[in-house]
Amino acid sequence: MTKPVSGAAPPPAPPTAPAASLDQLCINAVRALAMDAVERADSGHPGTAMALAPVAYVLWQRHLRYNPTNPDWFGRDRFVLSAGHACMLLYAVLYLTGYDLSLDDIKRFRQWGSRTPGHSEYGLTPGVEATTGPLGQGVGNAIGMALAEAHLAQLFNRPGHSLVDHHTYFLASDGDLMEGVSHEACSLAGHLKLGRLIGIYDDNRITIDGKTDLTFSDDTAKRFESYGWHVERVADGNDLGALDAALAAARRVADRPSLVMVRTHIAYGSPHKQDTAEAHGAPLGEDEVKLTKRRLCWPNLEPFHVPDEALAHWRLARERGARLEAEWSKKYDAYRRAYPDLAAELERRIAGRLAEGWDEGLPTFGPGDPQATRVASGKVLNAIATRLPELVGGSADLATSTNVVFKNGGDVAAGSWGARNIHFGVREHGMGAILNGLALHGGVRPLGSTFLIFSDYMRPPIRLAALSNLPVIYVFTHDSIGLGEDGPTHQPIEQLATLRAMPNLVTIRPADATETVEAWRAAILSRSGPVALVLTRQKVPVIDRAKYAPANGLRLGGYVLADARDGKPAVVLLASGSEVDLTLGAYQRLVAEGIATRVVSVPSMELFARQPQEYRDAVLPPAVPARLAVEAAAPQPWYRWVGDHGVVMGIERFGASAPYQRIYQELGLTVENVVRRAKELLQGRSKM
Repeated sequence: MTKPVSGAAPPPAPPTAPAASLDQLCINAVRALAMDAVERADSGHPGTAMALAPVAYVLWQRHLRYNPTNPDWFGRDRFVLSAGHACMLLYAVLYLTGYDLSLDDIKRFRQWGSRTPGHSEYGLTPGVEATTGPLGQGVGNAIGMALAEAHLAQLFNRPGHSLVDHHTYFLASDGDLMEGVSHEACSLAGHLKLGRLIGIYDDNRITIDGKTDLTFSDDTAKRFESYGWHVERVADGNDLGALDAALAAARRVADRPSLVMVRTHIAYGSPHKQDTAEAHGAPLGEDEVKLTKRRLCWPNLEPFHVPDEALAHWRLARERGARLEAEWSKKYDAYRRAYPDLAAELERRIAGRLAEGWDEGLPTFGPGDPQATRVASGKVLNAIATRLPELVGGSADLATSTNVVFKNGGDVAAGSWGARNIHFGVREHGMGAILNGLALHGGVRPLGSTFLIFSDYMRPPIRLAALSNLPVIYVFTHDSIGLGEDGPTHQPIEQLATLRAMPNLVTIRPADATETVEAWRAAILSRSGPVALVLTRQKVPVIDRAKYAPANGLRLGGYVLADARDGKPAVVLLASGSEVDLTLGAYQRLVAEGIATRVVSVPSMELFARQPQEYRDAVLPPAVPARLAVEAAAPQPWYRWVGDHGVVMGIERFGASAPYQRIYQELGLTVENVVRRAKELLQGRSKM
């Protein structure tokens, strides 16, 4: 039976008897490895790993379903260490249980090229389910994983065949629960009643600056109960029986998520640094490590010593994991025999393979049908969605504006997790973290949408998606001053530049409806990182592709849309999005005046930069330095492409509230000004 956390007395000093139980020996192996690795690296966070060692032991020995020899087994439970600074806890457990992580890897903690970086990274270390570090993100990731599990379970499970039935666990610190993203994500998880989601809260009451009562006096239990969560309390994080009972009780709750609150003591066992901020982000010190090991009755003071009996006991996880996977595989074989089509579809989704003919029947658009690219995007999305049922997602309360709505897809709700439209509410930050969790889980392809200006609210999870190579799709609409009357608070200026500055994020800003079709094609085909589609609110003309180059040039990032008659331009005009129409208008006037002009549409600088130098030189001839870029946004990204002698017509101020045509005129983004600046550029060149 668990005890209330509040008023719990501090634990007595660890036993000093020379013999310790096998359980304690296994727990202290985690503590010793955490101390030693941080000490050798002279960097890291030993205290939290030391405090949570009993929690990890009970969870990984008695509750978590996993197989160390097959970390990607689909039937496994998911575990997310949201408190990423405690990564030595996870690394120690992964090594001890027999994952492909060696003691030498532990010794190389935080070193160049090691598989044990300073915060756990997905895709680098076997058994790490998510890249965590920025606090609160892992909480949202776990909620996304739990939602993916519920979604797939409802779609694929059949009576007598509960194939998708795993749990998702996360471990959160005080800092995770202080960050607002945890509120956003946990509120939605409670609303959706994700019963296979279990959070563990490390209530050690210490942050870097000191005790949490400096800033944090929430009643966490009431907070989560108000979200609709079940709450368990463990008064002493070293009480293995209480931990076991609380986790078992949480697993029995099927109608809502659970939070297990555990009162722990940072750097447990350290004579001088237990319950202090000193143990949070720095090594204990060589002398303190030895004192702590003696106090914990550790049998050997040499660094990285692991007793054979402790390692053997931890490694029993391999036998247990192999048995669990074999049992699941037997269930899966029966499922495949009973439902071969469903099994084949599930396998396709898990593998991330696209369905045959997924891009057939996409809409076509002609020059007589001007429309906002956000509207065209909605049409393309629904055409693709009929052939790719794994596409799921929604918006931060803006579905009717962003046009991210799956027709006849149903609304995800408690009990209706198999639907496709996820209503994230006004929670951009939480949406981003949940999208990452959906992608990490597999079997679904997530997308989320909001106005481009609010991409700032979700920048941390976008960055983590890029860092983790997650194929998340973002639909950002209302992409410029072109949104008009809502004014400068809603008109993005610097957002395009900041997105383009992010490594491994592909940003695509299509010029019209025809490029929007190709933008979606590129986004779906991209599997090695996230893609941001940046779309207009206002209507834009549809480019006459019989007159100008086909839109499939978008796949190359930049392409020659209109050219001088002899293919030898004197001046090159570059643009993206709605400003491509401005450059085409200027092109027509310049050509009429006998000025050889080329227009280059650059919907994606990232895709263009990936092309061979020969192709880029063919599009932007080095011998033609007269280049003029036009975009209703901050100009910085364009200087790479216009060169030392080119000019950028951008915006280096905030917008204004007015009809968008007036704003463009007042800020100088007109055909007349493009023509004038192009001529000035040429005149300047002639004087050189």
